[in-house]
Amino acid sequence: MLEPTVYLKFISPKILFIIKILFIIFGLLFLGLLIIFMKRTSWLKHRILTDAVEFFSYRPYGARKTEKLWKKITKRLETGNESEYKLAIIEADVLLNNVLEKIGYKGETLGDRLKKLTPILLSNLEDVWEAHKIRNNIVHDPDYKLTLDKAQKVIRIYEASLRELNAF
Repeated sequence: MLEPTVYLKFISPKILFIIKILFIIFGLLFLGLLIIFMKRTSWLKHRILTDAVEFFSYRPYGARKTEKLWKKITKRLETGNESEYKLAIIEADVLLNNVLEKIGYKGETLGDRLKKLTPILLSNLEDVWEAHKIRNNIVHDPDYKLTLDKAQKVIRIYEASLRELNAF
């Protein structure tokens, strides 16, 4: 049996150098393609970046965006306009729906998702149902009257549920 060094005697150093360079080029090419594919897909974002953001910020991923949306919603109550109150409630309902969807609750509507919750998971579930009914009244009845006090109460219900779900 021949030793490995004997086989190398048949290959010139120039050819070995070219083979090494080709393997380095192919390796770098495949590494570059891997990085490009990982950036274009959401795998890298969902598996690594979200965990890192949550770990270093001590807050759930997306909490900053949710908090910004919530400030926009609460500013609507300061306008003194009933239509803005209604819009604030509708937006709060949509925000809760999106949070529940991100958490993993399945369903077509917020009502479907709320049916899957229990008071153990969301302590103010009955209040959220009432707030959702008010939202439905706003959407389906154009003559529905909404006062500032009632709008503030509904917004507080949505805020409590979002805080309990650690949305912000």
